[in-house]
Amino acid sequence: MLGLPAHVKACLFDLDGVLTQTARVHTEAWEEVFNAFLAKRAAMTAEPFRPFDPGPDYAQYVDGKARADGVRAFLASRGVVLPEGNADDPPEAETISGIGNRKNQILLRRIRDHGVQVYDGSVAYLHAARWVGMRRAVVSSSANCRDVLVAAGIEELVEVRVDGIVAREHGLRGKPHPDMFLAAAHLLGVAPQNAAVFEDALAGVAAGRAGGFGCVVGVDRKDIADELRANGADIVVRDLSELLVGAVR
Repeated sequence: MLGLPAHVKACLFDLDGVLTQTARVHTEAWEEVFNAFLAKRAAMTAEPFRPFDPGPDYAQYVDGKARADGVRAFLASRGVVLPEGNADDPPEAETISGIGNRKNQILLRRIRDHGVQVYDGSVAYLHAARWVGMRRAVVSSSANCRDVLVAAGIEELVEVRVDGIVAREHGLRGKPHPDMFLAAAHLLGVAPQNAAVFEDALAGVAAGRAGGFGCVVGVDRKDIADELRANGADIVVRDLSELLVGAVR
């Protein structure tokens, strides 16, 4: 009834864009912090101001990646190199960590002001997965994963959480590396080939394929079905509710 191959015994869900509608909030936070940085840099160097594009820039450089990796990748695309800094750099620091912390500050403010919305189809799928005894984990590069799960009211629907905090504590590489998904499968006691990865980000889909997982489900929230398949998705749906009725693409 879950629309997955019979050998799949566990579901490993990305958070932002798959379970919750926080991908939009993340995009807006990145746009705010990068555009402020780029505008300041343009004023100092007399270079033209070319703003962060919430479409292709977000998808290619930051979506699904650890915060520092996203900052580094996007700035590199603009020919900007900054010191790495430290994880506890203040938000105003002109370092990779500082800009990442500034983005997180903006994100938390937006979540506090507007709350967290879920995808109803994903919540229905989580309930169905629990009902049939499927093991369930959430895998997110965000250090705010637990706060978002609690705010969304779905924390009790997942058994294992592997997030940015866990990754940092255990030295797990972020997506597109498969480390975090592999850790989640291990914690659930399930072999990768018996687990399904659910991802809306190209980096996350690539991580699922790199880890040798039994099924990789691409969740197409941004009309990028072809790109999801090219990066390793076995199944592409617009919403997880389609899996419950067999309407896969």
